Amino acid sequence: MSMTPSGDFRTSYAADMTIFPTRNSRLALLIGLAVLLCAPLVLGRYELSLMIQIGFLGIAALGLNILVGFTGQISIGHAAFFGFGAFASAWLVEHGVPVPLAIPLAGVATALVGLVFGLPAARLKGLYLAIATLAAQFILEDFFARARWFTGGVAGRITEPFTLLGLRFDHDETYFYVVVFWVVVMFVAAANLMRSRDGRALVAVRDHYLSAELMGINLAYYRTLSFGIASFYAGVGGALYAHYLLFVSVEAFNILFSIQFLAMVIIGGLGSVMGSLMGAAFMVLMPELVQSAAQALEGGAIDRALSLGASINFLREMAIGAAIILFLIFEPDGLARRWRLMKAYWKLYPYSH
Repeated sequence: MSMTPSGDFRTSYAADMTIFPTRNSRLALLIGLAVLLCAPLVLGRYELSLMIQIGFLGIAALGLNILVGFTGQISIGHAAFFGFGAFASAWLVEHGVPVPLAIPLAGVATALVGLVFGLPAARLKGLYLAIATLAAQFILEDFFARARWFTGGVAGRITEPFTLLGLRFDHDETYFYVVVFWVVVMFVAAANLMRSRDGRALVAVRDHYLSAELMGINLAYYRTLSFGIASFYAGVGGALYAHYLLFVSVEAFNILFSIQFLAMVIIGGLGSVMGSLMGAAFMVLMPELVQSAAQALEGGAIDRALSLGASINFLREMAIGAAIILFLIFEPDGLARRWRLMKAYWKLYPYSH
C-alpha cells in the first residue's frame, strides 16, 4: 500500500526559503493582485489616497526594517533620507530628467548620502549609533532649509507629475498604479535579498556579530551596506511622495516623522518584509479612525466632558504612542507574527493544536 506523506515537508534550503511555497499561496497572490488592480474602479479618491500613502510609506518603512529589523542597527533619521529622496527627484526633474527615471536615480543619490552617514556604523552601536543618526537627521534638516538651489529653501519646491509615453498619472486613480508597481518591485527585491548570501550575512550581524565576524563576515561592510540599502528605499519612497503631492516642503521631514517610521517597523514586526507594509497601513489608517470616532462623538456628552472637538490632533498622537506601547508589551513581534499565527491556524483547521 502506497503511503502519501502528510504535513509540510521541506527537504532543501531552497524549498525552505521559497517565497510562495504552495500552489494556494501563489493563487492567493494572483487573486490579491487582481483585486488590487481593480481598486480604482470601485474605490473613491479618499480611499485611494490612503492606499497610495500606505504604498510609499511602506517602501520607506521596509528600508528601515532592513536596517533595524534584519541588521540590528538603529536609525532615528529615516525621515531625513525620505525627504532627501523627495527633493532629489524634484531637482532631477527640474534639470530635464524624466520622472520615471528620476525616481530610481533619487533612490541612488539618497543611498550615497546614506552610505556617508552610515560610515560611523562600522564602529558605533547601540545608543552611540542612535545619537549619530539623530545628528544626521538635524544635519539634513538644516541642509534642506539652507540649500535653496536644491530644495527651494523654506519656500519648498514644486515638481512635476509622473508622465510615461505621453500619459499623465496626475490623479489618484492613475497614480495608484505607479505606486503599486514600485511596491511590488521593492518588496520582491527585499524578499529576494533576504534569501541571498548578503541577506543572511545581515541577519548574522544582527543575531551575533562576534560569531559573524569569526565566520568571516565583514562587519563594517555589511553595517554600512545596510544603511545604503535603507536609504535607497527611503529615497524611492520619498520620490513617489514628491510626485504625488507635486510639492515638497522642508517642514515635513522632522524628527517626529522619523519616530513614526520606527513605529511602523515595531508595529508591523521587526525582521518581516510584509510586516513593514502592515505597519505602514496601521499608521496611516489608525489616525483616520481616531479622527472619525472623535467626529462621531462630537457634540455628545463625552465630547463635552473631554473636549474632543478641540483636541483631535492630540488624540491622534496619543493613539500612536499608545499603540507602540501596547504592541511592545503584548505583541513585540508585531502584526506579522499575528498574521502568521492566523495562517497556521486555518492551514490546520479543524485539527489545529
